[in-house]
Amino acid sequence: MNKKPIIVAVTGGAGQIAYALLFRIAAGDLFGPDQPIILRILELPEAVKALSGVCMELEDCAFPLLKGLQYGSDPKEIFKDADFAILIGAKPRGPGMERKDLILDNAKIFVEQGRALNEVASRTVKVLVVGNPCNTNCLIAAGNAPDLPPENFHAMTRLDHNRAVSLLAKQAKAAVIDVKHVIIWGNHSSTQVPDFTQATIKGQSVENLIPDRQWLEKTFIETVQKRGAAIIEARGKSSAASAANAIIDAIKAWITPTPKEEWYSAAVHSRSNPYGIHEECVYSFPVRTNTQGKVEIVEGLPMNAFIQSKAKATEKELLEEKEMVKHLLPKQAPTHATKS
Repeated sequence: MNKKPIIVAVTGGAGQIAYALLFRIAAGDLFGPDQPIILRILELPEAVKALSGVCMELEDCAFPLLKGLQYGSDPKEIFKDADFAILIGAKPRGPGMERKDLILDNAKIFVEQGRALNEVASRTVKVLVVGNPCNTNCLIAAGNAPDLPPENFHAMTRLDHNRAVSLLAKQAKAAVIDVKHVIIWGNHSSTQVPDFTQATIKGQSVENLIPDRQWLEKTFIETVQKRGAAIIEARGKSSAASAANAIIDAIKAWITPTPKEEWYSAAVHSRSNPYGIHEECVYSFPVRTNTQGKVEIVEGLPMNAFIQSKAKATEKELLEEKEMVKHLLPKQAPTHATKS
């Protein structure tokens, strides 16, 4: 265990998702059993006491890989030299709150965090935005970190991707490992587009294996879109363990060369995308990580009229969100550097 420790910053550290995530990172589930890490955890001042209890538990686990642990409420201290930043903390939507109010309240958080990352984080930091609305929060954070490469910022749609894979496998009575080529297009919201048209199970087209078009075009898509709300209705709380698991999946996919002919879903800057999506938003595409560690948007995938209409609808929502926060963005949005 002679490797240099990786510095991982996590925000919203006293929340449910972080509680499901931090112990898995410290145990080696994210970076492997021989990679030491340093955890730095951020919370609001009023939640630091609760976070201190989480950190006591982390210490009490005596994780061999955990070589350092720091917590506090100053983002510049927590993000200093960070190799990875997982931005979970965001204000939840309350009773009677309009979506616009939520977007504007959370925008302030990600302006501050983007500026702090710009000032103190590693120049190669990888930033995964989880706090909702994550696509627009990602755009804000990246826009306020002009000295960091915009391709270093992703918003998480991996939970949606995993939900779609699981649902297709269940419907086809297959193993999840046999489901390939699912895509989540667009926004992490109820307008997202879970695309089954490219998907295969054991190499066979999903459309052939599941011939029920009504189920594919309505039940499947709406179930994925509304899964988060269904979980809140069932357990009284939002997704936590599944979100934490998706964070691990998302970062692993980001840092590991993608197997040939496969891809994963991630929301990235849309500049230079090959699908005609407006070039100033953070939009979920099928992407892959090449052998040099660069994330590329997969080119050349056909979109039928049904999927294309939905992809434009989720684009419209993202542009409406962007308009709400335009005063917090640079005049020219950052660009996504690569595609394939």
